[in-house]
Amino acid sequence: MPRATPTGGRPVRRLLAASLSALIGAVAAPARADVGDVTVHPITTTAGTLPAGITTGPDGALWFAGPGAGRIGRISAAGDVTDFPTSGPDSLPLDITAGPDRALWFTEAQANRIGRLTTSGRRTEFRVPTPDGFPAGIATGPDGALWFTEQHGNRIGRITTSGRVTEYPVPTRDAAVHSIAAGTDGALWFTEPAGGRIGRIGVTGRITEFTLPRGAAFPDAIVAGPGGMWFTMSGPDPVGRIDSSGKVTGFRPPDPDSVPAGITRGPDGLVWYADQAGRIGRIDADGAITSFPVPGGADGVPFRVTAGPDGGVWFTELLGNAVGRVRALPRRPRYVGTRSVRAPGSRLS
Repeated sequence: MPRATPTGGRPVRRLLAASLSALIGAVAAPARADVGDVTVHPITTTAGTLPAGITTGPDGALWFAGPGAGRIGRISAAGDVTDFPTSGPDSLPLDITAGPDRALWFTEAQANRIGRLTTSGRRTEFRVPTPDGFPAGIATGPDGALWFTEQHGNRIGRITTSGRVTEYPVPTRDAAVHSIAAGTDGALWFTEPAGGRIGRIGVTGRITEFTLPRGAAFPDAIVAGPGGMWFTMSGPDPVGRIDSSGKVTGFRPPDPDSVPAGITRGPDGLVWYADQAGRIGRIDADGAITSFPVPGGADGVPFRVTAGPDGGVWFTELLGNAVGRVRALPRRPRYVGTRSVRAPGSRLS
């Protein structure tokens, strides 16, 4: 049976607590009229992994970063887990992406490195030029290079598959740049949690920043989706969309305790997000939302999410020490809530 969702406190407060013990065996949520199959696989290789970023690898498996143990994990579609060391147990790998060279590329925030890992487990490390840059998010760009954020260095980095790094300073000081994703416009888009902005960087290094409207703050994860770039944030409408002109549309989930974190475009073309309150959400271009409860509820803290190779949507449970999969049934969404506003301004570098 699924565990009950606690009623008090926000899940983000639990990030300072110890990781929960792994579940024994895969756990499936009971079927409901508006819920697809949700399966959770415990990480049995290393305790306290704190799985964070997740991506589909070139080998048809899911790969995830484990900042709690300094490991990179691999999970097959059947739920078999293996893992590989990074440069050290305290390297703090946060995000991971599939590169253009059929390898996995990941950030090591504390070690201040970008890592490359082949599917056979061979690892290469590249140092970030800026001391204490704290690389956080990473994505493959349209130019065949990897692009990453430097949360402490306040820069956007670009690294070629041969390891050559170029850095671009972000105009807003202390913006704490965090997540990054390729857009459909040939540029990369990134979030500035401390700056309250969404940034855009072209492959030539030119940066544009869009200030979020009042009530929207601390943008977190970002992805390309229908009509623009979709991102999660705090505020009354915690799922947002920004178009190329800077117009922001906010979407409000049906559950008042929702704390959206990771976000991705699913195999169905819709946008999916991980809700730290114990759900996986799906939202279409008009703002219609369907939420899928996760067996462990808020205790597991669903954190990051990606489209899987099997038609499912896969997610990490930060404190549940698990990786899960959800398959949506073609049911009518149960809630629509939107609010649109144009961002009050932008800055050009």
